[in-house]
Amino acid sequence: MFLSSCLRRRSHLRSAVELIRRGLATASSVEAAPPPSLPPFDHQPRPYTGISGEEILHKRRTYLGPSLFHYYQNPLNIVEGKMQYLYDEDGKRYLDCFAGIVTVSCGHCHPDVVKAVVQQTELLQHATTIYLHHAIAEFAEALASKMPGNLKVVYFVNSGTEANELATLMARLYTGNLGMVALRNAYHGGSAGTIGLTGLQTWKYPIPQGEIHHVMNPDPYRGPFGSDAASYAKEVEEHITYGSSGNIAGFIAETFQGVGGAVELAPGYLKLIYDIVRKAGGVCIADEVQSGFGRTGSHYWGFQTQDVVPDIVTMAKGIGNGLPLGAVVTTPEIAQVMSQKIQFNTFGGNPVCSAGGLAVLNVIDKEKRQEHCADVGSHLVERLKALQQKHEIIGDVRGRGLMLGVELVTDRKVKTPAKAETGELFEKLKDLGVLVGKGGLHGNVFRIKPPMCFTKADADFLVDAMDYAMSGL
Repeated sequence: MFLSSCLRRRSHLRSAVELIRRGLATASSVEAAPPPSLPPFDHQPRPYTGISGEEILHKRRTYLGPSLFHYYQNPLNIVEGKMQYLYDEDGKRYLDCFAGIVTVSCGHCHPDVVKAVVQQTELLQHATTIYLHHAIAEFAEALASKMPGNLKVVYFVNSGTEANELATLMARLYTGNLGMVALRNAYHGGSAGTIGLTGLQTWKYPIPQGEIHHVMNPDPYRGPFGSDAASYAKEVEEHITYGSSGNIAGFIAETFQGVGGAVELAPGYLKLIYDIVRKAGGVCIADEVQSGFGRTGSHYWGFQTQDVVPDIVTMAKGIGNGLPLGAVVTTPEIAQVMSQKIQFNTFGGNPVCSAGGLAVLNVIDKEKRQEHCADVGSHLVERLKALQQKHEIIGDVRGRGLMLGVELVTDRKVKTPAKAETGELFEKLKDLGVLVGKGGLHGNVFRIKPPMCFTKADADFLVDAMDYAMSGL
């Protein structure tokens, strides 16, 4: 009996040891799994002979403003770009999934855009609108042809902030009212004239904000009403009724909030809001600084996903593929109000930026980038949603086309922002050769908005890299 019992125990012990060995072997194989590799790409970067990243960082800290920040604990010294890829000082290649903060639309150093800019620079770099020049006229005509309804008058500026500031001025002059309505979690600029419109405290200095009313954000993931557009619209109507004179100058919104974490507004929201705003004497402004020019895939402009036509549209970033270029497009009736005084922008629509901007529009059409964004974007969303099923840290996958967000949480039920984990994954992805953006009030949303030449192979590598990094948390 005793001997039999000992033998059974030895047998059980052997089984336990074998299970442990197998477990260790499995763990070892997981740890030893090779990281994913970048897709092949036919480009050889030039040898870099400039100053080191360490010296650049020292000069930045010495001579540039202390408000400047950089990504990563050891910041990258990016010295070259080609289409959807970037290269550091050592020649290492990175997949750019953030496009210079959603600015590079056609691709880094796209040959058609570079050619147009160089040719115009060699002929005439600057003249201003006090003289005639074909580039600004041709660019304005091409841009107006992309707009619905009676949005046919273009004002060129140098940035999205400038565009939103000019649009707000137009709205107030045209309506004779002062109050502007904007969304919480929105970003519309950081100048003294636009900081009030921005609805994120991390970007707002303690200065007078102006006549701005921030209403509830129609966020399907975190909003109190989910995707119920009617409930959010009722809150706006009550805000105007109780919080204003009853008349407002305008309403401004991004259809896809960028800095706020790639939040797509609840379906049908803008149609309800535009009706409320116009009844209150206001005009409707669509901020397309990040979502315009086919990036969403399904439509050329973000506001078209909500089946509305704004009174004023602002744009920048992707319009120039990296050039300092922005625009405001409105109706002839609203544009007329600016003729009361002298309205002038020294660099707005300069020959070089206009030539480059026209080349961007042509590339987007010629290379069918909107359709490409729809195709690659749907593939990427499908893969990201599959990844969500595997990793509990992924709370939400949202957006469309190549305007996507992945929100990370430590608890899916209460949606606690995974701030520390996001930071750790951010660094790991960089080491794997993937550059993404961060957004949201808590910085826990990966912003995936690459150049619009991004391929399905790139999408697969991105998701594989995310899977590899998350598996090591």
